[in-house]
Order: sequence, then structure tokens, then C-alpha cells
Amino acid sequence: MLVLVAPGQGAQTPGFLTPWLEDPVFRSRFEWLSTVAGLDLVHYGTEADADAIRDTRVAQPLLVATGLVAALGIFPHPTDAFGKVGAVAGHSVGELTAAAGARVITAEQAMVLVRERGRAMAEAAATTPTGMTAVLGGDRAEVLAAIERHGLTAANDNGPGQVVAAGTKAQLEAFAADPPAKARLMPLSVAGAFHTDHMAPAVGHLGRLAQSVSVHDPRTRLISNRDGQVVHEGREVLRRLVQQIAHPVRWDLCLDTMQDLGVTGILEMPPAGTLTGIAKRALKGVDTFALKGPEQLDEARAFCDKHGEFSEIDTTPTWRVVVSPSKGTFRRDDAAAGADVLAAGALIGDVASTRDKVDVTAAHGGQVVEWLVEDGDLVSPGQPLLRLHPEGVS
Repeated sequence: MLVLVAPGQGAQTPGFLTPWLEDPVFRSRFEWLSTVAGLDLVHYGTEADADAIRDTRVAQPLLVATGLVAALGIFPHPTDAFGKVGAVAGHSVGELTAAAGARVITAEQAMVLVRERGRAMAEAAATTPTGMTAVLGGDRAEVLAAIERHGLTAANDNGPGQVVAAGTKAQLEAFAADPPAKARLMPLSVAGAFHTDHMAPAVGHLGRLAQSVSVHDPRTRLISNRDGQVVHEGREVLRRLVQQIAHPVRWDLCLDTMQDLGVTGILEMPPAGTLTGIAKRALKGVDTFALKGPEQLDEARAFCDKHGEFSEIDTTPTWRVVVSPSKGTFRRDDAAAGADVLAAGALIGDVASTRDKVDVTAAHGGQVVEWLVEDGDLVSPGQPLLRLHPEGVS
């Protein structure tokens, strides 16, 4: 199984776009997204220094535009991707790249949202002196306990030995003076405490804009960085994109879901390296490919051919499927089991694992065509559970 992942803020480096922009097709597409964002992203990706591209208002649109245009280099005909890609995921702002790649939103919608996301997060960060510190190594339980003791938030949980603490400057200074045992602290050069309550004003702003955004259900599994669940309803994806601004990134749970899915290959969109590095440590035996330059495109296509497989999620307009959000045991709701027609939002059951229990609903509703699993079956993330025929469709 092939999974495509998109990196978050901090992956960018000065001049990383220079070789990409030598291709006139890439350049024209990138200039279009730059125009939509209202920023000279060509300048920022080629000539701007590290301080300029560290600015949240610049870094986020720069990363999303790069990932979206590079994906077209691998899959010139986007529909070809949906027969090969088993799942997509993005770290922090990279989830906007993933959502657009899965056709939940358009590239243009993604650029408007990421422009406003970057602006709102920068403004929220300016109200209180806050920051982030990476905690490398140490016992996981002790690290999380120390973060909580100092009033900080574990804003990024990236897997074994890598947690990012976020909060006020004063809290981070106290944390540095009283670090967890056997852990190394590395202050990050970021504008503020992202993915914490300090970003609440940005959530409100983006949420108001999102009310006018039209969406589609993902064309492939989308693994949410909020909790590692597979989300297959467009409006829910958009809601999570808004809420994740002030909610911790659980990349560790995304990695767990990839493992549950049986991933064999992970390809990271440019500027690549961070997420494949994490995957090498966390998912032993899984092939990784960090797409860093255009000279690697042929090799990237071969990687996709090697690991790609037919996706079991179809998007024919004559019926819909409800899929499992996670791995676990499916228990069917008694009312749903006896129903011929389900209303939009109706509960169909839940999926229980050793970690939690998640309710599953029929987001769109419709006539019950067939149950694809039995009560008590073990299910995997994104596995179809129920096929529905939308009411009013002949």
C-alpha cells in the first residue's frame, strides 16, 4: 500500500524551489497558486532568506503550493493517482495539502484557506510571547508528565522519542530549568505556540470562512492528524482542518493507522525529509521516498508503481459507502440493523479498540443497499462497512 504525506511548517529551506521552477509547466502552475494566495511565492521559494520564509504568513502557503504542484509532476493525470494511493496524510498545515490532493477541496480553495490560516495564526501568536520546544528522547510517560506539570501542551506527538512542547515563554523557560530525565530540549524557531489554545482566535476566523467552502468526500483514505482516524466525509475533513489549528498534532497515531492499513511505501511531498525520517524510525521495514527535487520524479513514479494498489474506496455517484474510522471491532447499532432507510447523520454502530471506541454515522443517509461487514467483525481503517443508495437517485 502506498501512502502520500505532506510536511508541515519548518520543512522549508532557502532556495529549495529553484530547481523546480526551471520546468515551465511547474512554474506556470505555481505562479497561478501564488496569484490565488496573493503572495510572490516564487520569490520566497528562490531568493528569500531563512528569516523571510520562517514567517508563518509565508511558510504555510509556500508549503501547500509546492506540495500540490509537485503532486501533478508525479501524476500528470490526477485520476491516475486514485487507483494507486491507499491513503494521504499531512502534518499540521500539510493536512491542507492532503485534503486538496484527495479532492475534498480544490487547490484554489486550499490556497485561500492557507493564506488566511497563516495570517490568523501569526496575529494570534503576536498577542502573547509563546513558543515551542522539541523534546528528544527520555521516557514517554515522564516527558508528557513534565510537559503537563509546567502547564505546557504536547502540541506535536511525532512518535517514539519526539514530542514538541508549546506554551508561554515563561513556561518554556521553567521547563528548560526542570527537564525530563534523559531528554534533550531543542527550542524551535517558530512564531508561537501552534496547535494549542493560544491559537483559538485563528480557529474562529478560519471557521467563519469555512462556512462558505464547498467540499466533496475524499477520493482516497484521509488520515486525520488529530487522532489518526480515517475520515471519509468532506464536511468533517473541513471541520477538522479548522479545529486542528488549536489542537495537538498526533502524528504518532497517524503512523499507527498506516501500520494498521499495511503500508509498504511512504512518499513525502517536497520539501521532503522530515516525515520520512520519522517513518524510518517508527515503521521498520516500510520503504520511504523523500521527494526533494525534480530530478527524482521518474524514480518517484516508479516508487508509486511499486507500492500502489487499487483503492477499494469508489466514488460512483449512484451509491455511497460508510467506512471505518479506525482499526477495531465493529458493533452494529440495533436500530440501524433493522432499517431500510437511514437519515443523514444516523448512527450505524461503533468501532472499539484497546485505545477507544468511536461512533460511526451515515453522514449522507440513504437507502440501505447492503451491509459489508457483520456485527462483531474486526475492521481496518477506511474499510467499507455499509453501502447506501442516496434517496432521490434513480
